[in-house]
Amino acid sequence: MTIQQLRYMITVAEKGSITEAAKFLFISQPSLSDAVRQVEKEAGVTIFTRCRAGVALTKEGMEFLGYARQVVQQMELLEAKYINNEPPRQRFCVSTQHYTFTTNAFVELIQTFGQERFEFILNETQTHQILEDVRNRFSDIGILYLSKENESVLTKLLEEYDLQFYELLSASPHVFLRRGHPLAQRPLLKLEDLKLYPRLSFVQGNYESAYFSEELFSTVPVEKSIKVSDRAAIVNLMIGVDGYTISSGIFPKYLQGDDIVSLPLDEQETMRIGYVINRDKELSELGRIYVEALKKFR
Repeated sequence: MTIQQLRYMITVAEKGSITEAAKFLFISQPSLSDAVRQVEKEAGVTIFTRCRAGVALTKEGMEFLGYARQVVQQMELLEAKYINNEPPRQRFCVSTQHYTFTTNAFVELIQTFGQERFEFILNETQTHQILEDVRNRFSDIGILYLSKENESVLTKLLEEYDLQFYELLSASPHVFLRRGHPLAQRPLLKLEDLKLYPRLSFVQGNYESAYFSEELFSTVPVEKSIKVSDRAAIVNLMIGVDGYTISSGIFPKYLQGDDIVSLPLDEQETMRIGYVINRDKELSELGRIYVEALKKFR
């Protein structure tokens, strides 16, 4: 298989459609379909499944694409340096749970790196997808937390996916509320204090369970529950409907001025927030810069 064929496969995966990928690549659909079949035959695996909506990666296809991206990226570095005489374009991708400090560290990474040619990706996504992204080498690093509630399942998945977890910080649970919330003046909260208010949490798609939840105590039954996929929506709902969420307590004031407060929760649990990488892969220079930026929030 050729570098060009690998580029074709990556584009098809990103577009989710052979038709759309062919338009983007300025080649005919039959030619692209033939290239896909040739690669699948040579690799000995089915990379895409066909459906009415387009194509989807198989489990083997996700792994194949992870390696394909690495090959194409290395080839682009060679071409930039030795053929085009350009500074190499660096690629770095982070998949993370919805934390403000991961974004802050990402900004610092870009400022520190300071080169003209780069492709940086910050993907705030669901917990299981973080593990898939790192496993399939789409992401260089993943950010999530372990706790007594989820550790048994996530540790098993880390072993299965050949990933390693490195702890960055340990945090006790805190409740995020708007400053004018009826509970905002209390020095300490208990779970029972929150029962009258909507619990805000992030959707986890097909993996909607306590093991993949981004919030502690997700198994505690509540009368009012609101699930969203966007971090800004969580903040707006805290302000608009007196909702709350339980997390690490790290929340920069500049994000919403002084509108949001973080109060300690009087419950026995700990969030061990850290990063995951492939066991056979060391942190790149960009990875080390990013991890050092994350450590500033300990």
